[in-house]
Amino acid sequence: MGGAGILLLLLLAGLGVGEAWRPPKGKCPLSCSCSKDSALCEGSVDLPEILSPTLLSLSFVRTRVTQLKAGSFLRVPSLHLLLFTSNSFSVIEDDAFAGLSHLQYLFIEDNEIGSISKNSLRGLRSLTHLSLANNHLETLPRFLFRGLETLTHVDLRGNPFQCDCRVLWLLQWIPTVNASVGTGACAGPAALAHMQLRHVDPKTFKCRAIELSWFQTVGESALGVEAFSYQEEPYIVLAQPFAGRCLILAWDYSLQRFRQEEELSAPSVVSCKPLVLGPRLFVLAARLWGGSQLWARPGPDLRLAPLQALAPRRLLRPNDAELLWLDGQPCFVVADASKAGSTTLLCRDGPGFYPRQSLHAWHRDTDVEALELDGRPHLLLASASQRPVLFHWFGGRFERRTDIPEAEDVYATRHFQAGGDVFLCLTRYIGDSMVMRWDGSMFRLLQKLPSRGAHVFQPLLIAKDQLAILGSDFAFSQVLRLEPDKGLLEPLQELGPPAIVAPRAFAHITMAGRRFLFAACFKGPTQIYQHHELDLSA
Repeated sequence: MGGAGILLLLLLAGLGVGEAWRPPKGKCPLSCSCSKDSALCEGSVDLPEILSPTLLSLSFVRTRVTQLKAGSFLRVPSLHLLLFTSNSFSVIEDDAFAGLSHLQYLFIEDNEIGSISKNSLRGLRSLTHLSLANNHLETLPRFLFRGLETLTHVDLRGNPFQCDCRVLWLLQWIPTVNASVGTGACAGPAALAHMQLRHVDPKTFKCRAIELSWFQTVGESALGVEAFSYQEEPYIVLAQPFAGRCLILAWDYSLQRFRQEEELSAPSVVSCKPLVLGPRLFVLAARLWGGSQLWARPGPDLRLAPLQALAPRRLLRPNDAELLWLDGQPCFVVADASKAGSTTLLCRDGPGFYPRQSLHAWHRDTDVEALELDGRPHLLLASASQRPVLFHWFGGRFERRTDIPEAEDVYATRHFQAGGDVFLCLTRYIGDSMVMRWDGSMFRLLQKLPSRGAHVFQPLLIAKDQLAILGSDFAFSQVLRLEPDKGLLEPLQELGPPAIVAPRAFAHITMAGRRFLFAACFKGPTQIYQHHELDLSA
């Protein structure tokens, strides 16, 4: 490159050349055709030295300019028209046209532009006509046209646009702008190839994604985790059998992480189920040995203390506990896995909770799920000895209604609601876990998911997303999301790193505007993940 070419590139970069050389007034650089207020430049010179700051029209045709840098045209602030045709540059940087507040016509056509910065057009407050036609642009950055309120004509034709989430903003912008827009056709993806960009329906785009990333570890292993709100503050309680306690966690607003709030002595605990009644807090601690207990806190300034032993002759080996409301009263139901004990319904009577009904004796129940079907309370009991059995509340007690066909060896069940339907997630340690949907009389199979080594298949509604987490003892735990269009759970991500070891329960909580997922693990520490929403159109 000759010395003149180097000087011209320095001018384009906005760096200037000082007073080292300036063409005599009235003389036009070689490779340019000049008149009183316009210049047309072409040929081998990269960028001509501009003669007059009062130039109104400037055109570059087949030059060797490789990029447009910030402040490239500060020396010609009076331009009204700027044209680039058949040049070799591929990048337009932020503020490339800074200082051109009078520019009305900008034509950048038939070049090799593959990238344009989002602030490259900043400051063009008089621009009426813009053409980026026939370049190599696959997308345009969001807010590219921000501040260009005077636009009347935009030409984007002849670019190989990829009609994915990156152009969603453009599809939404076109019908709102007071300008005629020539868009051309999509080059991809294959399903949209050759479709006119203006005919693409932005409602078909799925540009919102989520991610669960590690946030914090709670040292001890746990079998259960529950979220609750007390005195308008959210809390988490963990059932930690090896530590022999129910551990309550609160949010530390100073450290921006979870900290220990209180613990209840509960050796061999398998479930810690909280219940809030006004200023009173109850926690049911279901224990394998030593008897299950109910703890109570009479008021917010007091500590939790043991209140009563719970059904010591019936609850011999509890495995799960759930909370439900019956006829306006709170009740617990505890699934018992021993041959001599029985799953028991305990309801509030005076200051404590006492047995109201024994269910499913001798069946070694491993799980209980409380749900509402057809406007009535129901219980679903999973057992080591038979298929899950559905009970309904009738005449002041639970009566057997039906069982779930083709559902052998189900360890646990959890339900969720979506689109007016009730779905059921059934966990199987050997074989495929299943998703079922209630049809008005029974649950029907909807989906099977490979799940060797699973002890938990738990649905969770986090923000707008209906998720389900399939935990495994032998592989990575899978996060799935319900796709409303299909009505099926689709894989979203593996949970980790760090990988969770033998997960047994999941819970989510919203704290200080942030959403967290707790994973209680039997053979490793409890892991906490933060839920993030990602905008793929950004």
